[in-house]
Amino acid sequence: MTLGPLMIDLAGTELTADDRRRLSAPLVGGVILFSRNFASGEQLRELCAAIHALRRPPLLIGVDQEGGRVQRFREGFTRLPPARFFGHWYDMDERAGIRLARAAGWLMAAELLEHGVDLSFAPVVDLDWGFSEVIGDRAFHRNPDVTARLAYAWMQGMRRAGMAAVAKHFPGHGAVHADSHLELPEDARELGDLQADLLPYRRLIAHGLQGVMLAHLRYPKVDADIASLSPYWVRAQLRGELGFGGAIFSDDLSMQALAGVGPMPRRVRRALAAGADMVLVCNAPAEVDAVLETVDEDNGPASHGRLAAMRPHGLDWSPGRLAESPEWQAATAALAAAEQPPALSLDG
Repeated sequence: MTLGPLMIDLAGTELTADDRRRLSAPLVGGVILFSRNFASGEQLRELCAAIHALRRPPLLIGVDQEGGRVQRFREGFTRLPPARFFGHWYDMDERAGIRLARAAGWLMAAELLEHGVDLSFAPVVDLDWGFSEVIGDRAFHRNPDVTARLAYAWMQGMRRAGMAAVAKHFPGHGAVHADSHLELPEDARELGDLQADLLPYRRLIAHGLQGVMLAHLRYPKVDADIASLSPYWVRAQLRGELGFGGAIFSDDLSMQALAGVGPMPRRVRRALAAGADMVLVCNAPAEVDAVLETVDEDNGPASHGRLAAMRPHGLDWSPGRLAESPEWQAATAALAAAEQPPALSLDG
């Protein structure tokens, strides 16, 4: 059995009969975890082991563990600062900002891998244009070059730990007020005006980026479709113009931005037809059942290969051993020191 193109969520901290039924469906290829799925480090390891044991090849397990406001697992994990923290450091000391972003990317990935989680949907490469509250301090910087440098350092850290990076939210969520969780944002800029937002993707793709997550935004002066459902944005721009060869994930298709598109099976079919390799349906178990009953699209061998490439590689930490490693100790110490206010100096 190959990995199907659907990523779904779970009800709680252990697998229920309904969870097992849904996860056994050939259309499913992954699981996204939320805070409700976490009670302790030991429980999380057991849950991930149970998910991986259900299928061969094992399902992909993902989570949003960016840091700051968006960090699903906290107790027993290092509390990561928001991306803007690294942008501030870069402005004060370029080398220090890069070094801290690389350490944080490694730390995030290593701690997740130690617990059995395969990937985190990070880094955010939206630009901080000062408009979007849902992005806000999740963005590294307003400057696209600085954003690209910090995101690349974060990706390097993840890669060294053995985890693939997933940059989001393509083509860019930072220049709109509306929150796609609640309504459909529209960005009125022309394609030429979006080149700054696309620059971090160009840079990361040139350095081997393996995953991208699509945004539920419409750019009416560029294309009539919502970007996550748009063959133009996915195939012509991301695959064609930018040359991206990795795995493409949709954002959650349950968001209200897609309310006008129609029922969930239609949303799934449109996202897959546009070129997504894996689509997310979260917090809507009845909708997942409707998709499993009516959708039978196979995403094809090339897509299967791209999803398989998202699996972790390299380091294999035994439970509890990560904190004994010199790199973990150095990374946590560097972040802790960077978060301390500077010493007050009273001269004269």
